[in-house]
Amino acid sequence: MNCLTTAWTLHATELRGWLRHRVGNPALADDLLQDLFLKALRQGERFCDLHNARAWLFEVARNLLADHLRVSHHMVELPDDLTAQTDDTDTVDTLTACLPRVLSELSPEDREAITLCDLQGMAQADFARATGLSLSAAKSRVQRARVRLRAHMSQACQVQMDAGGRVSDFVPRALVE
Repeated sequence: MNCLTTAWTLHATELRGWLRHRVGNPALADDLLQDLFLKALRQGERFCDLHNARAWLFEVARNLLADHLRVSHHMVELPDDLTAQTDDTDTVDTLTACLPRVLSELSPEDREAITLCDLQGMAQADFARATGLSLSAAKSRVQRARVRLRAHMSQACQVQMDAGGRVSDFVPRALVE
């Protein structure tokens, strides 16, 4: 871990300046820098095997920044007086009640991928590390699991989608059979 401390001491100031220049917000830059340090720390002894720690730190910082910008572009400030549409919410909430049964019908690998990535919010990169898969294999596993979950949900509950691809109505399997 001494190699991480050395690399961090050498490059943290430069990384902080690079992030501050790009986000224009010192507090946000420090948050991203902290996330970067945690990612480096999670590398453990593998960090010491890097040929160019500076390049790795800047690449991960660039990826963190891209992730942050991608998420922030999807966020929209909503007015305080906005009321919820209960019809869609009730349908989806009721459909959610079918989820545990449908999840139990999936393979253990699919269930793990859906539970960790979609229900618990684990990043696919973290899922890849946790399961010992490459990132591309983990992404493929999650995508295939989602397809199978959708198919099982459609079989378990006659699901009707609206023009936007969202659930508009369904009939639970117990009532269908």
